[in-house]
Amino acid sequence: MMRKTDLDPHAAHQALAGEKYLSMVLLVDDQVLICEAVRRALAGETDLDFHYCTDPLDAIRIAEELKPTVILQDLVMPGMDGLDLVRQYRDRPSTHSVPVIVLSAKDEPAVKSAAFKAGANDYLVKLPDRIELIARIRYHTRAYLDHVQRDAAYAALRESQRQLMQANLELERLTRIDGLTGLGNRRYFDEYMLAEWRRALRNSTPLALLMIDVDNFKLYNDSHGHLAGDEVLRKVADAIQDGVNRSGDLAARFGGEEFVVVLLDTELSGARTVADQIMRRVRAMDIPREGGHVTISMGVASMVPKEGVVPDDLIKAADLALFRAKSGGRDRVEVETAA
Repeated sequence: MMRKTDLDPHAAHQALAGEKYLSMVLLVDDQVLICEAVRRALAGETDLDFHYCTDPLDAIRIAEELKPTVILQDLVMPGMDGLDLVRQYRDRPSTHSVPVIVLSAKDEPAVKSAAFKAGANDYLVKLPDRIELIARIRYHTRAYLDHVQRDAAYAALRESQRQLMQANLELERLTRIDGLTGLGNRRYFDEYMLAEWRRALRNSTPLALLMIDVDNFKLYNDSHGHLAGDEVLRKVADAIQDGVNRSGDLAARFGGEEFVVVLLDTELSGARTVADQIMRRVRAMDIPREGGHVTISMGVASMVPKEGVVPDDLIKAADLALFRAKSGGRDRVEVETAA
Protein backbone atom coordinates (compact mmCIF):
# COMPACT_ATOMS: atom_id res chain seq x y z
CA MET A 1 0.00 0.00 0.00
CA MET A 2 1.31 3.45 -0.93
CA ARG A 3 0.39 6.26 1.46
CA LYS A 4 0.78 10.00 1.33
CA THR A 5 0.42 10.79 5.06
CA ASP A 6 -0.65 9.07 8.26
CA LEU A 7 -3.21 11.65 9.39
CA ASP A 8 -6.35 10.63 11.28
CA PRO A 9 -9.23 11.82 9.07
CA HIS A 10 -11.70 12.22 11.93
CA ALA A 11 -9.32 14.41 13.93
CA ALA A 12 -7.88 16.29 10.98
CA HIS A 13 -11.13 17.29 9.32
CA GLN A 14 -12.25 19.01 12.50
CA ALA A 15 -9.15 21.21 12.45
CA LEU A 16 -9.79 22.55 8.95
CA ALA A 17 -11.57 25.87 8.57
CA GLY A 18 -14.88 26.43 6.83
CA GLU A 19 -16.53 23.54 5.01
CA LYS A 20 -13.31 21.77 4.01
CA TYR A 21 -13.17 18.19 5.23
CA LEU A 22 -10.06 16.03 5.06
CA SER A 23 -10.69 13.10 2.73
CA MET A 24 -8.88 9.88 3.53
CA VAL A 25 -9.01 8.17 0.15
CA LEU A 26 -8.26 4.48 -0.39
CA LEU A 27 -7.98 3.23 -3.97
CA VAL A 28 -8.17 -0.53 -4.53
CA ASP A 29 -6.86 -1.37 -7.99
CA ASP A 30 -4.39 -4.00 -9.15
CA GLN A 31 -2.95 -1.72 -11.85
CA VAL A 32 -0.13 0.44 -10.55
CA LEU A 33 -0.48 2.76 -13.52
CA ILE A 34 -4.07 3.55 -12.52
CA CYS A 35 -3.00 4.13 -8.92
CA GLU A 36 -0.27 6.51 -10.05
CA ALA A 37 -2.65 8.36 -12.34
CA VAL A 38 -5.15 8.89 -9.54
CA ARG A 39 -2.37 9.95 -7.19
CA ARG A 40 -1.27 12.62 -9.65
CA ALA A 41 -4.84 13.77 -10.16
CA LEU A 42 -5.22 14.34 -6.43
CA ALA A 43 -1.74 15.77 -5.87
CA GLY A 44 -1.66 19.30 -4.54
CA GLU A 45 -5.10 19.04 -2.92
CA THR A 46 -4.27 19.54 0.77
CA ASP A 47 -7.58 18.15 1.95
CA LEU A 48 -7.16 14.85 0.06
CA ASP A 49 -4.97 12.21 1.71
CA PHE A 50 -4.42 9.43 -0.83
CA HIS A 51 -3.57 5.75 -0.26
CA TYR A 52 -3.79 2.79 -2.58
CA CYS A 53 -3.80 -0.99 -2.39
CA THR A 54 -2.91 -3.22 -5.37
CA ASP A 55 -3.82 -6.53 -3.74
CA PRO A 56 -7.61 -6.89 -3.38
CA LEU A 57 -7.11 -9.65 -0.79
CA ASP A 58 -5.55 -7.04 1.51
CA ALA A 59 -8.24 -4.43 0.90
CA ILE A 60 -10.43 -5.22 3.91
CA ARG A 61 -7.51 -5.29 6.34
CA ILE A 62 -6.08 -2.03 5.02
CA ALA A 63 -9.49 -0.35 5.06
CA GLU A 64 -10.00 -1.31 8.71
CA GLU A 65 -6.55 0.02 9.63
CA LEU A 66 -6.74 3.19 7.55
CA LYS A 67 -10.36 4.12 8.27
CA PRO A 68 -10.90 5.88 4.91
CA THR A 69 -13.65 8.39 4.30
CA VAL A 70 -13.97 7.24 0.67
CA ILE A 71 -13.03 3.99 -1.07
CA LEU A 72 -12.34 3.97 -4.82
CA GLN A 73 -12.95 0.43 -5.97
CA ASP A 74 -12.01 -1.25 -9.24
CA LEU A 75 -14.49 -3.87 -10.45
CA VAL A 76 -12.17 -6.25 -12.32
CA MET A 77 -9.17 -7.57 -10.36
CA PRO A 78 -7.32 -10.92 -10.26
CA GLY A 79 -8.43 -13.29 -7.51
CA MET A 80 -11.36 -11.12 -6.39
CA ASP A 81 -14.64 -9.95 -7.87
CA GLY A 82 -14.91 -6.22 -7.23
CA LEU A 83 -18.61 -6.48 -6.40
CA ASP A 84 -17.90 -9.21 -3.83
CA LEU A 85 -15.41 -6.87 -2.22
CA VAL A 86 -18.03 -4.12 -2.07
CA ARG A 87 -20.38 -6.56 -0.34
CA GLN A 88 -17.68 -7.40 2.18
CA TYR A 89 -17.31 -3.71 3.03
CA ARG A 90 -21.02 -3.54 3.69
CA ASP A 91 -20.98 -6.67 5.86
CA ARG A 92 -18.38 -5.28 8.28
CA PRO A 93 -19.28 -2.74 10.97
CA SER A 94 -15.99 -0.87 10.49
CA THR A 95 -16.62 -0.21 6.78
CA HIS A 96 -20.39 -0.57 6.57
CA SER A 97 -21.07 3.13 6.04
CA VAL A 98 -17.89 4.18 4.22
CA PRO A 99 -18.81 5.53 0.75
CA VAL A 100 -17.62 3.34 -2.14
CA ILE A 101 -17.07 4.82 -5.59
CA VAL A 102 -16.84 2.08 -8.17
CA LEU A 103 -14.36 2.58 -11.00
CA SER A 104 -15.07 0.59 -14.13
CA ALA A 105 -13.95 0.51 -17.72
CA LYS A 106 -17.56 -0.18 -18.73
CA ASP A 107 -20.28 2.41 -19.01
CA GLU A 108 -23.15 -0.08 -19.09
CA PRO A 109 -26.47 0.28 -17.23
CA ALA A 110 -26.49 -3.41 -16.16
CA VAL A 111 -23.02 -3.10 -14.63
CA LYS A 112 -23.99 0.13 -12.88
CA SER A 113 -27.17 -1.49 -11.55
CA ALA A 114 -25.20 -4.44 -10.18
CA ALA A 115 -22.72 -2.11 -8.50
CA PHE A 116 -25.41 -0.09 -6.74
CA LYS A 117 -27.22 -3.29 -5.73
CA ALA A 118 -24.00 -4.56 -4.13
CA GLY A 119 -23.80 -1.40 -2.03
CA ALA A 120 -21.79 1.11 -4.06
CA ASN A 121 -22.54 4.80 -3.49
CA ASP A 122 -21.28 6.09 -6.83
CA TYR A 123 -20.03 4.90 -10.21
CA LEU A 124 -17.33 6.42 -12.43
CA VAL A 125 -15.86 5.26 -15.71
CA LYS A 126 -12.11 5.29 -15.37
CA LEU A 127 -10.22 7.33 -15.68
CA PRO A 128 -12.66 10.12 -14.76
CA ASP A 129 -12.05 13.79 -15.25
CA ARG A 130 -9.84 15.20 -12.48
CA ILE A 131 -12.25 17.96 -11.45
CA GLU A 132 -15.19 15.56 -11.35
CA LEU A 133 -13.23 12.96 -9.35
CA ILE A 134 -12.15 15.51 -6.74
CA ALA A 135 -15.67 16.92 -6.48
CA ARG A 136 -17.20 13.47 -5.93
CA ILE A 137 -14.57 12.53 -3.33
CA ARG A 138 -15.22 15.73 -1.41
CA TYR A 139 -18.99 15.31 -1.67
CA HIS A 140 -18.94 11.73 -0.33
CA THR A 141 -16.42 12.61 2.38
CA ARG A 142 -18.62 15.44 3.61
CA ALA A 143 -21.69 13.19 3.62
CA TYR A 144 -19.84 10.38 5.40
CA LEU A 145 -18.27 12.54 8.11
CA ASP A 146 -21.60 14.29 8.70
CA HIS A 147 -23.14 10.84 9.07
CA VAL A 148 -20.43 9.82 11.55
CA GLN A 149 -20.98 13.00 13.55
CA ARG A 150 -24.76 12.51 13.57
CA ASP A 151 -24.31 8.93 14.75
CA ALA A 152 -21.95 10.09 17.50
CA ALA A 153 -24.38 12.81 18.55
CA TYR A 154 -27.27 10.34 18.50
CA ALA A 155 -25.26 7.83 20.55
CA ALA A 156 -24.41 10.57 23.05
CA LEU A 157 -28.09 11.57 23.20
CA ARG A 158 -29.17 7.97 23.78
CA GLU A 159 -26.58 7.61 26.55
CA SER A 160 -27.76 10.87 28.10
CA GLN A 161 -31.36 9.66 27.93
CA ARG A 162 -30.37 6.33 29.47
CA GLN A 163 -28.60 8.08 32.34
CA LEU A 164 -31.56 10.41 32.83
CA MET A 165 -33.95 7.47 32.90
CA GLN A 166 -31.79 5.72 35.49
CA ALA A 167 -31.62 8.89 37.55
CA ASN A 168 -35.41 9.25 37.37
CA LEU A 169 -35.89 5.62 38.38
CA GLU A 170 -33.51 6.08 41.29
CA LEU A 171 -35.29 9.28 42.29
CA GLU A 172 -38.63 7.50 42.15
CA ARG A 173 -37.20 4.67 44.23
CA LEU A 174 -35.87 7.11 46.81
CA THR A 175 -39.27 8.78 47.11
CA ARG A 176 -40.66 5.39 48.17
CA ILE A 177 -37.93 4.42 50.63
CA ASP A 178 -37.60 5.40 54.26
CA GLY A 179 -34.16 6.95 54.58
CA LEU A 180 -33.42 5.55 58.04
CA THR A 181 -34.56 1.93 57.79
CA GLY A 182 -34.52 1.19 54.06
CA LEU A 183 -38.10 -0.09 54.21
CA GLY A 184 -40.95 1.42 52.26
CA ASN A 185 -42.07 4.82 53.56
CA ARG A 186 -45.57 5.89 54.57
CA ARG A 187 -46.35 7.33 51.15
CA TYR A 188 -45.41 4.08 49.43
CA PHE A 189 -47.41 2.06 51.95
CA ASP A 190 -50.53 4.13 51.28
CA GLU A 191 -50.16 3.70 47.49
CA TYR A 192 -49.38 0.00 47.79
CA MET A 193 -52.18 -0.70 50.22
CA LEU A 194 -54.77 0.97 47.99
CA ALA A 195 -53.57 -0.85 44.85
CA GLU A 196 -53.52 -4.26 46.54
CA TRP A 197 -56.86 -3.63 48.21
CA ARG A 198 -58.44 -3.03 44.81
CA ARG A 199 -56.78 -6.14 43.38
CA ALA A 200 -57.98 -8.26 46.32
CA LEU A 201 -61.47 -6.80 45.90
CA ARG A 202 -61.54 -7.85 42.23
CA ASN A 203 -60.20 -11.34 42.99
CA SER A 204 -62.03 -11.88 46.31
CA THR A 205 -58.75 -12.81 48.02
CA PRO A 206 -57.74 -12.04 51.62
CA LEU A 207 -55.38 -9.23 52.54
CA ALA A 208 -53.56 -9.25 55.88
CA LEU A 209 -51.90 -6.46 57.82
CA LEU A 210 -49.37 -6.45 60.67
CA MET A 211 -49.07 -3.31 62.80
CA ILE A 212 -45.80 -3.29 64.79
CA ASP A 213 -44.63 -0.95 67.53
CA VAL A 214 -41.29 -0.84 69.38
CA ASP A 215 -42.17 -1.03 73.08
CA ASN A 216 -41.32 1.97 75.29
CA PHE A 217 -39.22 3.48 72.53
CA LYS A 218 -39.44 7.04 73.90
CA LEU A 219 -37.88 5.90 77.18
CA TYR A 220 -35.10 4.16 75.25
CA ASN A 221 -34.44 7.33 73.25
CA ASP A 222 -34.37 9.44 76.40
CA SER A 223 -31.90 7.17 78.19
CA HIS A 224 -29.66 6.12 75.27
CA GLY A 225 -29.89 9.06 72.88
CA HIS A 226 -31.39 9.45 69.43
CA LEU A 227 -28.45 7.87 67.59
CA ALA A 228 -28.85 4.68 69.60
CA GLY A 229 -32.59 4.88 69.03
CA ASP A 230 -32.07 5.14 65.29
CA GLU A 231 -29.86 2.06 65.40
CA VAL A 232 -32.60 0.13 67.21
CA LEU A 233 -35.11 1.11 64.51
CA ARG A 234 -32.72 -0.08 61.80
CA LYS A 235 -32.21 -3.44 63.53
CA VAL A 236 -35.94 -3.95 64.09
CA ALA A 237 -36.55 -3.02 60.44
CA ASP A 238 -34.01 -5.65 59.36
CA ALA A 239 -35.74 -8.28 61.48
CA ILE A 240 -39.11 -7.35 59.97
CA GLN A 241 -37.77 -7.46 56.42
CA ASP A 242 -36.08 -10.82 57.05
CA GLY A 243 -39.39 -12.19 58.30
CA VAL A 244 -41.23 -11.19 55.12
CA ASN A 245 -40.21 -13.90 52.67
CA ARG A 246 -42.46 -13.33 49.64
CA SER A 247 -41.50 -10.77 47.02
CA GLY A 248 -45.06 -9.42 46.70
CA ASP A 249 -45.40 -8.55 50.39
CA LEU A 250 -44.42 -5.13 51.70
CA ALA A 251 -42.69 -4.04 54.89
CA ALA A 252 -42.82 -0.30 55.57
CA ARG A 253 -42.24 2.28 58.25
CA PHE A 254 -45.60 3.61 59.31
CA GLY A 255 -44.21 6.49 61.32
CA GLY A 256 -41.88 7.02 64.29
CA GLU A 257 -41.30 3.64 65.92
CA GLU A 258 -44.27 2.01 64.17
CA PHE A 259 -43.99 -0.41 61.26
CA VAL A 260 -46.49 -2.16 59.03
CA VAL A 261 -46.43 -5.29 56.88
CA VAL A 262 -48.87 -6.00 54.03
CA LEU A 263 -49.32 -9.70 53.25
CA LEU A 264 -51.02 -10.56 49.99
CA ASP A 265 -53.52 -13.40 49.68
CA THR A 266 -53.02 -14.27 53.34
CA GLU A 267 -55.59 -15.35 55.89
CA LEU A 268 -55.37 -14.68 59.63
CA SER A 269 -53.56 -17.91 60.47
CA GLY A 270 -50.87 -17.30 57.88
CA ALA A 271 -50.44 -13.71 59.02
CA ARG A 272 -50.08 -14.90 62.63
CA THR A 273 -47.30 -17.26 61.51
CA VAL A 274 -45.39 -14.38 59.89
CA ALA A 275 -45.90 -12.24 62.98
CA ASP A 276 -44.49 -14.97 65.23
CA GLN A 277 -41.44 -15.27 62.96
CA ILE A 278 -40.77 -11.54 63.21
CA MET A 279 -41.26 -11.62 66.96
CA ARG A 280 -38.69 -14.43 67.31
CA ARG A 281 -36.18 -12.53 65.18
CA VAL A 282 -36.46 -9.39 67.29
CA ARG A 283 -36.10 -11.36 70.51
CA ALA A 284 -33.08 -13.19 69.10
CA MET A 285 -31.29 -9.88 68.53
CA ASP A 286 -31.36 -9.38 72.32
CA ILE A 287 -30.82 -5.62 72.13
CA PRO A 288 -30.12 -4.57 75.74
CA ARG A 289 -32.08 -1.94 77.61
CA GLU A 290 -32.79 -1.19 81.26
CA GLY A 291 -34.38 -4.19 82.88
CA GLY A 292 -34.13 -6.48 79.85
CA HIS A 293 -34.03 -6.16 76.08
CA VAL A 294 -35.84 -4.28 73.33
CA THR A 295 -39.21 -5.81 72.44
CA ILE A 296 -42.03 -5.17 70.03
CA SER A 297 -45.79 -5.49 70.16
CA MET A 298 -47.82 -6.54 67.17
CA GLY A 299 -51.42 -6.44 65.98
CA VAL A 300 -52.61 -8.73 63.19
CA ALA A 301 -55.76 -8.53 61.06
CA SER A 302 -56.97 -10.03 57.80
CA MET A 303 -60.05 -9.59 55.66
CA VAL A 304 -61.41 -10.18 52.18
CA PRO A 305 -62.21 -6.74 50.76
CA LYS A 306 -65.79 -6.14 49.72
CA GLU A 307 -67.96 -3.25 48.60
CA GLY A 308 -68.58 -0.73 51.35
CA VAL A 309 -65.32 -1.58 53.16
CA VAL A 310 -62.17 0.52 52.74
CA PRO A 311 -58.45 -0.08 53.46
CA ASP A 312 -58.70 2.05 56.61
CA ASP A 313 -61.01 -0.58 58.06
CA LEU A 314 -58.24 -3.18 57.87
CA ILE A 315 -55.71 -0.71 59.29
CA LYS A 316 -58.03 0.10 62.19
CA ALA A 317 -58.55 -3.60 62.91
CA ALA A 318 -54.79 -4.26 63.03
CA ASP A 319 -54.28 -1.12 65.12
CA LEU A 320 -56.94 -2.29 67.58
CA ALA A 321 -55.13 -5.62 67.93
CA LEU A 322 -51.86 -3.72 68.48
CA PHE A 323 -53.52 -1.67 71.23
CA ARG A 324 -54.57 -4.87 72.99
CA ALA A 325 -51.04 -6.27 72.68
CA LYS A 326 -49.54 -3.18 74.30
CA SER A 327 -52.17 -2.83 77.01
CA GLY A 328 -51.88 -6.56 77.73
CA GLY A 329 -48.22 -6.35 78.70
CA ARG A 330 -46.32 -5.72 75.43
CA ASP A 331 -43.83 -8.12 73.78
CA ARG A 332 -46.71 -10.10 72.32
CA VAL A 333 -48.92 -10.65 69.26
CA GLU A 334 -52.67 -10.09 69.25
CA VAL A 335 -55.04 -10.84 66.39
CA GLU A 336 -58.27 -9.12 65.38
CA THR A 337 -60.95 -10.89 63.42
CA ALA A 338 -62.04 -8.21 60.95
CA ALA A 339 -65.55 -8.25 59.52
